Amino acid sequence: MITFDEAYKNVLQHTLDLGTESVELLKCNGRILAEDILADRDFPPFDRATKDGIAINYAAIARGVTGFRIEAVVSAGMPQQKLNDTNNCMEIMTGAVVPENADTVIMYEHLDIKGGNATLRREVTKGQDIHRKGSDVILGTVLLNKNIPIGAAEIGVLAAVGKSEVMVKKLPKVCAISTGNELVEVAETPLPHQIRKSNTISLFAALQKQYIGAERVHLQDDKEAIRKELTHILRTYDVVLLSGGVSKGKFDFIPEVMESLRVKKVFHRVAQRPGKPFWFGIQEAQKTVVFSFPGNPVSTFANYHIYFLPWLHKSLGLKQQKKEVLLEESIEIKPPLTRFIQVKTQNKKGAVLATQVRENGSGDLTSLAHSDGFICLRPRENTYEKGEHVAFISTRS
Repeated sequence: MITFDEAYKNVLQHTLDLGTESVELLKCNGRILAEDILADRDFPPFDRATKDGIAINYAAIARGVTGFRIEAVVSAGMPQQKLNDTNNCMEIMTGAVVPENADTVIMYEHLDIKGGNATLRREVTKGQDIHRKGSDVILGTVLLNKNIPIGAAEIGVLAAVGKSEVMVKKLPKVCAISTGNELVEVAETPLPHQIRKSNTISLFAALQKQYIGAERVHLQDDKEAIRKELTHILRTYDVVLLSGGVSKGKFDFIPEVMESLRVKKVFHRVAQRPGKPFWFGIQEAQKTVVFSFPGNPVSTFANYHIYFLPWLHKSLGLKQQKKEVLLEESIEIKPPLTRFIQVKTQNKKGAVLATQVRENGSGDLTSLAHSDGFICLRPRENTYEKGEHVAFISTRS
């Protein structure tokens, strides 16, 4: 049995480089950008009016002109026009190109317009209400760095630079597997000795949040059937997430079957609760990574967030985000196990406070719906005191 820190380090040492792929702009939401995005022109690409009003040459005001004859109207989308007489003006709409020979825009609210003439009602500053060409960014500027998640704002930037196809990190093909003769489908009415499948459903939903559409498979507690099915699965998928079959029971066949299929065991059993029987390995021939979690619902759910998500984020080039919370109560954790304790969090005066969620062991599935994540408390002789900062693994974000 190894420590949690050793297990975590080992998992992150076996990430996958899945490469990149090109996807359509409107299908890249939530994916990880695999290329730097550069400005393909100055932004804005021309001097543009930021108000509806008139465009003038400020030199006319310097000569004492306060009334301007309107030569024409300029709207957004028109090519640049020319102000022929610098004692005159042109009406201009927001977003329009500022005319040649004009350098200042005056909003309608500061004017009196009558009979084709515009008269000033307020003082004017040279260059006002114009968004200058290149004042945001210039041609060639890096607008988006690779290895960031793509959201609505990023999609807007991608559209603005003409990226109808976007290079993103490939996502792993994942198979989520449950084991056990006691499991039946969600729509079935279980007999007194049976329970409905929930672990792979939870994993499937959690993976959807990562934009991964996993395949769900159920295996009965039959060694040869498990071996046959896993032979195919290991050839087909990049990642296998198993729930159950890794403890010391007579029907926990997963470690033995994995060895027979030449899946290299990296470790089995971690000094932690929940999830002590966690088995992790790789099949180097197919470059398939296997996370085999204990079958209790809290164990599977916790280990997915503790190990798999950091593994996935590192594989995709994302930075690991460390979070901390303040304890609302003192907690004593004795060696040798690292404890992952469910908590409910709340923001109070700029701090995130964590209160322990009472649960009835790692089989208490319903407790997960009342928690926001797990605090990580490593074993030590001293009590973790109220108000102390501790590591936090969110299951909501």
